[in-house]
Amino acid sequence: MIKKNLLLFILFSVSFVGFTQTKNTSFSKEALLKAAKEIINSTGTCALITQDKNGISRVRTMDPFPPEENLTIWFGTNPTSRKVAQIKQNKLVTIYYRDKDDSGYVTIHGKAILVDNQQEKNKHWKENWKSFYPNKKESYLLIKVIPIWLEIVSPPRNIVGSDKTWEPPTAYF
Repeated sequence: MIKKNLLLFILFSVSFVGFTQTKNTSFSKEALLKAAKEIINSTGTCALITQDKNGISRVRTMDPFPPEENLTIWFGTNPTSRKVAQIKQNKLVTIYYRDKDDSGYVTIHGKAILVDNQQEKNKHWKENWKSFYPNKKESYLLIKVIPIWLEIVSPPRNIVGSDKTWEPPTAYF
């Protein structure tokens, strides 16, 4: 009976070794950014997180444009939306992308800038948004998020957090 219990204990313990996190510090910034772009480009939407006047996080699903090379992210919105008022009070925002297979994520912390330039609005436009913004000149505003740093977790890419704190790998801009 002791041998059977010992054998079961060993089998049980060994089966979870592959699921433990180990800190991987061997990733370069370029490798983290490459993996982040893969995740970002594979998803259709993301979450944009702002802070309201009481410091409460406000989260909404957004339909972003593909990221620029430096991971600057653009969004379209209504200039009278709550998110615009919140960004005017606090320009620091967070963007969260979940990997399409639910295996990992990218979190970008950055500075939001409200852009009301017609040339940029024409450049950052999706035809299927016509019903949301009937007057593109007045009812459409851009949010440009310039990244400060990002965190990424992607077990399929062997990018995982610290085995002790679970803190994910970080890239600074």
